[in-house]
Amino acid sequence: MHYIGIDIGSTCAKLAVLGESKELLLTSVKPTGWDSFGTAGAIRKELEEAGIDIDQSICVATGYGRVSVPYADKTVTEITCHAQGAMWIHKASKGTVIDVGGQDTKIICIEEGRVKDFLMNDKFSAGTGRFLEVMANAMSLSPDSLCEMARQGGGVGISSMCTVFAESEVVGLIGRGEKRENIAFAIVESIADKVVSQSSRLEISREEAFLTGGLCECAYFRDVLEKKLNCKVQAGPLGRFAGAIGAALCAERKRNGNHKRIARGI
Repeated sequence: MHYIGIDIGSTCAKLAVLGESKELLLTSVKPTGWDSFGTAGAIRKELEEAGIDIDQSICVATGYGRVSVPYADKTVTEITCHAQGAMWIHKASKGTVIDVGGQDTKIICIEEGRVKDFLMNDKFSAGTGRFLEVMANAMSLSPDSLCEMARQGGGVGISSMCTVFAESEVVGLIGRGEKRENIAFAIVESIADKVVSQSSRLEISREEAFLTGGLCECAYFRDVLEKKLNCKVQAGPLGRFAGAIGAALCAERKRNGNHKRIARGI
């Protein structure tokens, strides 16, 4: 028996497969593209090529395009899956999960392994992975390169909360000849400030936070968050797959007949 978790996000689709003992057997990521159903079909083919029999497994889908996985036995919200996946990855039972996704950022408070509260930002806010991608493109950089370049910058800020207006500010900075390092610094600071502002609206744990999503491998962004939140921020390569891992854990619970939700209304 395999437990399959599929997280169809707005930007990338992630796959995680757990074995009988909940060991992680397989992970993969690919662009979601314009056709979520086609992406789900490509994931099914990948599973078959890996020798995983979908008919003899349990599959749970989550994310923006979770309804686009016709072979999923169940769909579960991103809040539940990211919470469970982050706790499994970091072997924790409490803390704050910060998921910077392509179209939104989620702050999830967890106590005793359960979601206590959560908040999602506006998808047009300048605090998402999509905002970073747009800004990096405007500067002819990759998102990772922009984050690393930001270490060398300072002294510049972006005030707008809206991605469109923030992009206009960046274009203005470029036009007046501001150093790329300083512009990169302002972009990363802007994203981090939005996360911190969002976090302030919840009673989050100040003991430890867990970064998931596309920025989980950006060491500089993690460092900035640690300083601004004044708490330890855990991150790592598996953070990108937190939603998919959480979905696979939901599949394991479904097999065992444990349908109890880990939070109200999710």
